[in-house]
Amino acid sequence: MRRIGIIMDPIDRISIHKDSTFAMMLEAQRRGWQLWYMRQHDIRLEQGRVLARASVVSVRDDPADWYRLEAPAVIPLGELDVILMRKDPPVDANYVYCTQLLDLAEQHGCRVVNRPSALRDINEKLAVAHFPDLTPATLVGYSASDFKTFLDKQRDIILKPLDGMGGRSIFRVRENDPNVNVILETLTADGNRPAMAQRYVPAIRDGDKRILLIDGEPVPYALARIPAKGETRGNIAAGGTTRGQPLSQDDRRIAEAVGPFLRDNGVLFAGIDVIGDQLTEINVTSPTCIRELDQQFELNISAMLFDRIEAT
Repeated sequence: MRRIGIIMDPIDRISIHKDSTFAMMLEAQRRGWQLWYMRQHDIRLEQGRVLARASVVSVRDDPADWYRLEAPAVIPLGELDVILMRKDPPVDANYVYCTQLLDLAEQHGCRVVNRPSALRDINEKLAVAHFPDLTPATLVGYSASDFKTFLDKQRDIILKPLDGMGGRSIFRVRENDPNVNVILETLTADGNRPAMAQRYVPAIRDGDKRILLIDGEPVPYALARIPAKGETRGNIAAGGTTRGQPLSQDDRRIAEAVGPFLRDNGVLFAGIDVIGDQLTEINVTSPTCIRELDQQFELNISAMLFDRIEAT
């Protein structure tokens, strides 16, 4: 029997109707894999071996009763066939330490999806810098005066932290905005933490499109996340609604450009964010939207993922 470890946030708190990790667990179980559930803080290094206090888990697609955990046991991670690293951001010091332990688990024979070095090195905001021709005008820095100069030039910008998710701490700022100073003070911690600015893309009104890629190849449908009235952010966590749609020609062009970069870095499952014809983020830690696309288009994206896992 193949064994798979899943490092994730608390399973008792997930919303199974939209949780991509849960979709992956259902598919692995359907294929006869034994599932081992663990949290980031369950992992340790002892005498050169990476161990985890983990529990065999069974799952069912029932919002009233979706999981069963067996008694925990200490297992060597290197003896698992695959580990899914699905802990949500932020990619903080503890997350980085965990990826370093997962490097050792890989050396001992276990495949980690996505590759631990990629999870460390591919910042989901900064990674778009590899594709400047596909992205809006962008500035990353610490200096409030630099951001103000950028705002004067662009007139309408988005400001965001480099370690956020779910639309948290994202601000739209236009010229003469009276709140620009306090926004910059907050995001940069008074010049002690970097932040990102991007030119505002008006096509956000039609949705922030999430495009999923498996081994560098795009799923043929995107999930457009439409901002709520009066909102700039399309994120579902920020109240956005969703609409599935086939990939446009621009979507495919962007996916084809990003795909080889992801494949070369060991990123088997990723989600890129596209507004209009502009690439805004490359998500590699715990991309979502599997459940929504599966439901709208009668897909099984997790099966596509496990076909690749089992073939390579």
